[in-house]
Amino acid sequence: MKRVAIIGSTGSIGTQTLDVIREHRDQFTVELLACGRNISLLKEQIAEFQPNIVLIERKEDLSRLEGHLGQAKAYAGEEAMLEALMSPSIDFVMNAMVGARGLKPTMSAIKAGKTIGIANKETLVTAGHIVTDACKKYGAELIAVDSEHSAILQSLRGNQMSEVERIIVTASGGSFRDWSYDELKNATLQDALKHPNWSMGQKVTIDSATMMNKGLEVIEARWLFDIDYDHIDVLIHRESIIHSLVEYKDKSVMAQLGSPDMKVAIQYAMTYPNRLELHGTERLNLLEVGKLHFEPTDKDRHRCLDLAIEAGRKGGSMPTVMNAANEIAVEKFLKEELSFLEIAETVEKALATHTHISHPSIEEVLKVDEETRQRVAAQ
Repeated sequence: MKRVAIIGSTGSIGTQTLDVIREHRDQFTVELLACGRNISLLKEQIAEFQPNIVLIERKEDLSRLEGHLGQAKAYAGEEAMLEALMSPSIDFVMNAMVGARGLKPTMSAIKAGKTIGIANKETLVTAGHIVTDACKKYGAELIAVDSEHSAILQSLRGNQMSEVERIIVTASGGSFRDWSYDELKNATLQDALKHPNWSMGQKVTIDSATMMNKGLEVIEARWLFDIDYDHIDVLIHRESIIHSLVEYKDKSVMAQLGSPDMKVAIQYAMTYPNRLELHGTERLNLLEVGKLHFEPTDKDRHRCLDLAIEAGRKGGSMPTVMNAANEIAVEKFLKEELSFLEIAETVEKALATHTHISHPSIEEVLKVDEETRQRVAAQ
């Protein structure tokens, strides 16, 4: 029985992780649930899954949990979370937090030698060099949860990275894949939130629309698979059937295909290297799909993709700045304080005005992250 901690249990990845556990109660038990402010949903999760530890963001919300905890003990604040993740009663940590604040919980779990399902891509984007070194030091294991990285992991089974020529990361193209650059000037928030293929949280949906999400995934792939940027390509594949591909030096190409359902990647991370039955997920019918399409990315429409990869290539503190600026810009867009195209402009300006740190410590990463957020928020 694998004992699971879910950080971000009330979000999109968190709730789908619980869907997987619900189907395989003979394989998993919930040890810890952590969420931000969705206390109502958390109460329902506590009642159903009966965790031993519950963590929330604000102390003032602890009173709302009274009478709903059962056997669980509840704590509030970041320090309580970091300590709880070190518990020997946890076997697997699903980090489904959104944003760079997921870095500290990841590091805490790494130091305890845990196996971690990393749905929080910003952890590797902002501190990939620190995180991967720490995994080696403490014997922790990071397993990709993004569908693209899960596909790469599956396509690498039985092979060596030394045999790989390149990784091809696929992208749906997001809400605006058929819009011209001129049309994007008038894109609204409601337009951006209409993702054609995937059901995701608001922030990730906007990142998909700007293609920033794919840029973050390229950086993540660089660290997860220890591969140079020159050997990572991005293709738009509007059907989201091929989730990513690996081309080997003998020109063979391995790919993972499936209907677009995040639970497949979530469950694979939880059961890796094994597989379990997954009900409720649509079986891929290639006859119904009929055709698969591939398109190149566009430098004008997908400026955020290029900005992310450029920051990743420069390394050091640049990805941290890029990510922090993007998070604040997306927050502003969600509040309709920025236009859609101003997201990329905001990120570009933040990168241009930053003084690069080549090998930042975790303290420097967190400082740069905070300073960038403050600077962009004040603009």
